[in-house]
Amino acid sequence: MRFSLPIVMLLLASMPVMAETPPKAASPSYPIAGLHPDQRPEGAPVIRDAQHPKDWDKVVVHGIAVPLPPHLATSDLGAWYSPFSRPGMVGRYDLRGWHKLGKASKEKKGRNKS
Repeated sequence: MRFSLPIVMLLLASMPVMAETPPKAASPSYPIAGLHPDQRPEGAPVIRDAQHPKDWDKVVVHGIAVPLPPHLATSDLGAWYSPFSRPGMVGRYDLRGWHKLGKASKEKKGRNKS
């Protein structure tokens, strides 16, 4: 069996890395989620209070016609991530008009300079 020089060099260069001891497991003092998906790990962090920025309730319903749909429970969003309070995709997918505001403000700035 014949080896080419590049393969031999690669094997020789990687020997110190392969000889190292394997990484140690994570410390058991911190809870690991996912071991028992039906149970919350003991000592896992808990969100107790949701603190939203000023005018958050207006931002969340941006682009939704009044009267608001009854199933849109913005008070139940809590501190979890919510796509309702952030702009999404552009173009025809911008159903709530998030990106139209950005374009209008840029156009106004361009007009003021001339």
